Amino acid sequence: MWYSRGVSHLDAPTTTVAPLLRIQEVAADVGLTTRTIRYYEELGLLKPAARSEGSYRLFDADDLERLRFIKGLRDDAGFSLTEIGQLLEDEVARTRIRERFRSSADPVERRALIEDAIGRIDRQVGSLRQKIGRLEAMVSEAEARRVHLETHRAEIDAGLEPAPHSHEPRP
Repeated sequence: MWYSRGVSHLDAPTTTVAPLLRIQEVAADVGLTTRTIRYYEELGLLKPAARSEGSYRLFDADDLERLRFIKGLRDDAGFSLTEIGQLLEDEVARTRIRERFRSSADPVERRALIEDAIGRIDRQVGSLRQKIGRLEAMVSEAEARRVHLETHRAEIDAGLEPAPHSHEPRP
């Protein structure tokens, strides 16, 4: 579910190299402004794959995937940039933990790595549960407004004048 930067085309031992895109092309592709992309870089949410000789930012397919992930968390799920940064950092750490775990034979170190990973997952779950709680509260409030309006509609249908701002039933 979470984004983690995979092996980039620069690291992969292949003969085909995916084209690197300039910031304007990335912005158009992902649906963000160049200013937003630069801001995400300033915040540490994104690091362009390379720089051109003229110091232009160049982005690869992993960068586009990461930007789409950030945009989805921000726009679709309502996460703040701070929350997104924490989620992304946890995913980067998870990758490092996995690599260290696989390379270690020391059971004490392996257990500590697992504890670290569990703590990060628990933090992610907590963040998601808070988000769910806020969304459930918003749904409840919207449903209450709907019930209030349905009451007014029923009063009108019964030939009564709806009482403005009344949340209590009529006698």
